[in-house]
Amino acid sequence: MATEDGGSGLNIHPMDQFLVKPLFGNDGTISMFTVTNVTLWLAIAVGCVVALMVLGTRGRAIVPSRSQSIAEVIYGFVHKMVEDIAGKEGLKYFPYIFTLFIFILVANVIGLLPTSFTTTSHIAVTATMAIAVFLVVTVLGFVKNGASFLSLFWISSAPLVLRPILALIEVISYFVRPVSHSIRLAGNMMAGHAVIKVFAGFAVVYWIAPASIVAITAIYALETLVVCIQAYVFTILTCVYLNDALHPHH
Repeated sequence: MATEDGGSGLNIHPMDQFLVKPLFGNDGTISMFTVTNVTLWLAIAVGCVVALMVLGTRGRAIVPSRSQSIAEVIYGFVHKMVEDIAGKEGLKYFPYIFTLFIFILVANVIGLLPTSFTTTSHIAVTATMAIAVFLVVTVLGFVKNGASFLSLFWISSAPLVLRPILALIEVISYFVRPVSHSIRLAGNMMAGHAVIKVFAGFAVVYWIAPASIVAITAIYALETLVVCIQAYVFTILTCVYLNDALHPHH
């Protein structure tokens, strides 16, 4: 939101776009089961994923349609990523990783639409995915390797006197993973959209409107690249954590 305030100039509120609001009711009260704008855009993102990956590939053919081509490219890209990082054994968990990637990618892209809501700009959304990844790889690590999974924290190649210190650092680093995993995605989404909103606010001032529009166009193009990169980063880190769970001795 941006308006001209006669006495103090511009009044820009770039963070208003991230407010969670109920879709029904005027009292503004939000409880556990309240349907909000976040709920709506999460549902839209899931619907778009289903439309692309299920409906778009329903009539599979040797000569693919546009939707089939897009689905196949994304599928092959993530499949190669998982195989390269986690190995053949990691392909068993490809459906979960692919679901994460396609959901984050679609949610990020939808957030670029005018008047839309960027669900991945909220820690509540990204932290849920990051904690789920953390719990899955931790449980998987112990199921696959037993107590030897703890060797992930014991740097046997380091001098003996340094190993306890390094082990403490590794343990702290391991438990910080879901924090960095979630904040990285939410922070980048929030920052980019806030910057666009700030420059959009200057468009109401006629003498700097042309420069503002050019800046918005450039930042929007950059943000289009960022939303794809952030989906990739979240997914590739998930693959790295999966590889640690499958091969803690490496």
